[in-house]
Amino acid sequence: MTMLRFLFPFAALAVLAACDDVDQAAQANAGPPPPPAVTTAKPLVKQIVEDDEFVGRFEAVDEVQVSARVGGYLDQIHFEDGALVEEGQLLFTIDQRPFQATLRQSDAALQVAQARLEFARKELERAEELVGRGNISRSVVDERRQEFISSQAEVAGARAARESAALDLEYTEIRAPFAGRIGRDLLSVGNLIRANETVLTSIVSLDPIYFYFDINERYYLAYARDARSRGASMQEGGGGLPVTVTLGDSISATRSGQLDFSENRLDRESGTMRVRAILPNQDLVLQPGLFGRVNVPGSLPYTGILIPDEAITADQNKRIVYVVDDKGTVAIREVRPGPKIDGYRVVRDGLNGEERIVIEGLMRVRPGIVVAPEESELAQVREQ
Repeated sequence: MTMLRFLFPFAALAVLAACDDVDQAAQANAGPPPPPAVTTAKPLVKQIVEDDEFVGRFEAVDEVQVSARVGGYLDQIHFEDGALVEEGQLLFTIDQRPFQATLRQSDAALQVAQARLEFARKELERAEELVGRGNISRSVVDERRQEFISSQAEVAGARAARESAALDLEYTEIRAPFAGRIGRDLLSVGNLIRANETVLTSIVSLDPIYFYFDINERYYLAYARDARSRGASMQEGGGGLPVTVTLGDSISATRSGQLDFSENRLDRESGTMRVRAILPNQDLVLQPGLFGRVNVPGSLPYTGILIPDEAITADQNKRIVYVVDDKGTVAIREVRPGPKIDGYRVVRDGLNGEERIVIEGLMRVRPGIVVAPEESELAQVREQ
């Protein structure tokens, strides 16, 4: 019994060693693991123009704070808050009765002045006839002529007063100076309006619409140099340099427009220049005050190399991509990335466009290993 206890551990070790030998033999018969599968593609090579991006804000081409040219009590409001209005559309009516009375009074005063003028004319004609026969003196004729001239001036003054009264009556109807979207009415019916002081509402035009943004000196000099090469100036919009504007959400489509103005000097405090683009807005989606990102062409057209962002990885302070040769061996290639265009990243240095780079499965590769590449082709424009 004692001898069995002594031999048991040696028997267990022998069994374990035999199992290890069987496992090693099985692994040797199974062979090496298959190479990892990755997706590769050649970089996209095409003509591109690099863009510079700035943040700005939309502003209305025309904007007005509506006020009255005459004073009085507000009688009627003729629009719905926030509605679209047409040029010349009636918005407010001030109580017209005092102005109608003033116009009638002016009409009466004009008629009196015209009657006096007619009487003075006849008196002058009689005086000139009598002085020819020697019945009255020349001084009487001069007095009649002076009365006639005074009557002419009175008629002119009465006619001007009548025109002023008619104009004031017309001003009691406050109309839209241009087409656009109106705000809310700031006063209710019955409130007293002071001429040229009381603000009644506001109107902004919507189509087209401006987009303002600021650029620094370096960008200004580059754009001005490009404008001069095309026979234009930055202050006049750089010859209509095309731009695209993207709104703050990811759903709205990119809007196209063109530069049309820049300030005539840089701001001394910020060292920037205010630039303006103009964009069509037929669907009236763009509203004054909205923020957006504008892209301005920052280079001449050239042949660029583009790859997906996910194909680029970091190695300390370097940016690298994995290149696969004809034998499936992976190598590292250092690149210098640029801006993003058409959903891809521009590669300034490091690739010539003929390489096959890993675009999917980067976690399964390392330099020197052999992979099983699956070829794919990059689309000309990638959805963002």
